[in-house]
Amino acid sequence: MAFDGIVTKAVVSELNTCLINGKINKIFEPNKNEILLGVYSSGKNYCLNVSIDSVNYRIHLTTNSKPNPQNVLNFCMVLRKHLTGGTIKRIYSNGLERIVFIDIDVYNELNDLITKTLVVELMGKHSNIILLNSEHTVIDSLRHLNKFDNSNRDIFPGSKYLNIESAKKDFLAVKTFDEFYRDVSIDSENLPSTLSKVYNGFGKKNISYLLETLNIPTAVSTNNLKEVYSYLKDLFANMPDNVVLKEYPSVKKDYFAYKSTNDGLAVNFYLDDFYTSKEQSEQFKQYRDTVLKLVLNHVGKIKERISTIDLKIADCTNAEKYRLYGELITSNLYRIPDYPQAEVTLENYYDNNNLITIPLDEKFSPSKNAKNFFKKYRKLQNTIAIVEKQKELSEAELSYLESIVYELEEVSTIEDIDNIYSEICDNLIFGKNANTVNNHVYNKQSKITNSKSSKQSNASNMLEKRNIDGYTVYIGKNNKQNDYLTCRLAQNSDIWFHTKDIHGSHVVLKTDSNLKFTDKSTTVPDSVLYKCASIAAYYSKARMSQNVPVDYTLIKYVKKPNGAKPGMVIYTNNKTLYANPQNIQ
Repeated sequence: MAFDGIVTKAVVSELNTCLINGKINKIFEPNKNEILLGVYSSGKNYCLNVSIDSVNYRIHLTTNSKPNPQNVLNFCMVLRKHLTGGTIKRIYSNGLERIVFIDIDVYNELNDLITKTLVVELMGKHSNIILLNSEHTVIDSLRHLNKFDNSNRDIFPGSKYLNIESAKKDFLAVKTFDEFYRDVSIDSENLPSTLSKVYNGFGKKNISYLLETLNIPTAVSTNNLKEVYSYLKDLFANMPDNVVLKEYPSVKKDYFAYKSTNDGLAVNFYLDDFYTSKEQSEQFKQYRDTVLKLVLNHVGKIKERISTIDLKIADCTNAEKYRLYGELITSNLYRIPDYPQAEVTLENYYDNNNLITIPLDEKFSPSKNAKNFFKKYRKLQNTIAIVEKQKELSEAELSYLESIVYELEEVSTIEDIDNIYSEICDNLIFGKNANTVNNHVYNKQSKITNSKSSKQSNASNMLEKRNIDGYTVYIGKNNKQNDYLTCRLAQNSDIWFHTKDIHGSHVVLKTDSNLKFTDKSTTVPDSVLYKCASIAAYYSKARMSQNVPVDYTLIKYVKKPNGAKPGMVIYTNNKTLYANPQNIQ
């Protein structure tokens, strides 16, 4: 969605209907690019959201709460000092400029009523929020600028505020179609581009959506220009009642300014809906990608470690060769001249006395070379036992990390990432690096999940529960949920499902304790077992495969070894079903 001059004008018109004579009672600065003003007007509380984010810059009313940082930022303190208790007297913009002026009446130290102005400049990466005194001198701004920084203006405390001058024309000042026709070059090929270049505040995207909805071709022609001119004049004729946001049919939750109809949407309300959804989506992606990057970095390190271990193991396979060299030299010492030499050729009595050439270190005697070969043999024998154990541990770590990667690829909410990140912070594999992810949502969640009991309660609440042909089925979505489901919630008589040798969720089918489950038969219908296996296959890395092997057994045969990583269990007495992945509800 493009927050262009048309949308700005519509927002300002709506704000004038509800905020005029409203009193500012709260001011927050949730982050470095955003200000929230709490306004009490006509018996109602409103919250005005102003953001100068380089991508999501905007101004509109919001009903969504945002975290209030414990440490108040400087600009927020300035606004509180100068505007708290003030009364909004006027909200306006010049033409279709994306600059909004909010005049606020406040009392100074001498109890004189004066007017201060909050200026909101919505210009992409050059956006700013500026507080002016009654003489239009800058009191402070969210971003300080000077003309030597390619801004062409000084914006810092004490500087005189200068309006931004645009080379484009103001459509609202156009009085006749002939004037509009002269402004728009008939040689141009694309109407959205032409209007965007000639007139201030016309977003190319908004105009394109508008023309498509009205079935007006984008080619510049006299007929097309007449239709566009007539429509735009009607659009601005009676704001705010005449302008709404309309959802673009082929793009979900993407809106454009449109002349009011019965299916139109209130501008402020749907701006709030659009940007809240957009920011939540961006926050979710950024949070997930940051955690995923942390995990993948460790995956890469462990794979490198395993490669190094494999080289050591390959080197250790030569241990028997060094033992053979030592034995052959020792048994033939009487035949080998006792002086330094580079090699010696002897009969290998382990290989039908075929000749074998043994390299020697010329610095040592043959007997000393033999001792060195035996020493190297013993060292390699000891090494292989150690490195094989290291490889086993590293492969277990890699398997665990790959399960985390799978979980992060499947998450759908920030709360899911919170649970995974909480697990990462508790895991010694990551150490201090886990705390490099700085996300206020997780910090908020971590307060809730500090105690052991609350962690279990949280895991229980997050479990997905389904009814399959009268049977209750639980699905764990991450390692912590899997542990809670399998090791705490499930009972011995319940049936546990998991894809065979494939990362995935634990699935538990709740049964009555009197149901029998043996190696030969089960009183649970085969159709229910197959559906549970299909769910387990769906919630695994084999989701896009067919005929996926799924093991199932009683919970009493599922054990979690001491010291095992989250989500890791061992099981026995299992059977295997081959199922196609299905998300059965």
